[in-house]
Amino acid sequence: MIIAEITGSLPAAFGCLGAALGVGLVGAKAVESVGRNPDASGKILVQAILGMALAEAVAFYAIFLAK
Repeated sequence: MIIAEITGSLPAAFGCLGAALGVGLVGAKAVESVGRNPDASGKILVQAILGMALAEAVAFYAIFLAK
């Protein structure tokens, strides 16, 4: 019984892991970009938020479609 519950949530867990890695990568690259060009921080922030939102959508798809 317990193994069935664990394996049932593995696709959602991997989807959320991928989304977490994507959000972390977007955040790290945004910080690096602002460090290189501080004048473009407004444009970089907008693009970073859009990228993070798209990466988070993967987590929601994984959670809702894994069942």
